[in-house]
Amino acid sequence: MAFDFKKEYKEYYMPKNIPEIVTVPKANYIAVRGKGNPNEEGEAYQQAVGVLYAVAYTLKMSYKTDHKIEGFFEYVVPPLEGFWWQDNVDGVDYSDKSTFNWISVIRLPDFVSKEDFEWVVETASKKKKIDCSSAEFLTVDEGLCVQIMHHGPFDDEPATVALMDEYLKANGYVNDITDKRLHHEIYMSDARKVAPEKWKTVIRHPIRKL
Repeated sequence: MAFDFKKEYKEYYMPKNIPEIVTVPKANYIAVRGKGNPNEEGEAYQQAVGVLYAVAYTLKMSYKTDHKIEGFFEYVVPPLEGFWWQDNVDGVDYSDKSTFNWISVIRLPDFVSKEDFEWVVETASKKKKIDCSSAEFLTVDEGLCVQIMHHGPFDDEPATVALMDEYLKANGYVNDITDKRLHHEIYMSDARKVAPEKWKTVIRHPIRKL
């Protein structure tokens, strides 16, 4: 059986429908940065996602090449994730998606070194015939966070975030969103195949104790 991050680390990928506090360990990601409305067809966000999957699947199949990665094991490509923010906006303004800044990511297995990553990006560019040079090796240490499973369209997220905020207030915590600690989403549904009302999205916010 291939290693599946979603099953092995359920506490980070399958939270409950009520807010919970979790300490998230450091992890490495394939990352592409950008700005703009994620829903615009063929624009920066969708191009970034294309690069992420090109690199992710080249890495997943690397064991079939001459490049052998030490410690490699077969695994399921983890879900797409994203870190989001808007300049000079407290929280999220869903009415103006053109101002979104984002870092779109897919988690890397721990066995991937920076040297292996450089090989994968170069190989993906050649094999997939797209420029993958925008992909970077990103390490994120989220630490103490509150998270919840949001059900439904992304535009309905404010109500879910409000639940998280109420939970923090009741338990002596506050949000700690900064330019280093960001609003984080993990997309557990394939938006191309699942109706919006059935989408499942992990929403995670960095926090600190009052």
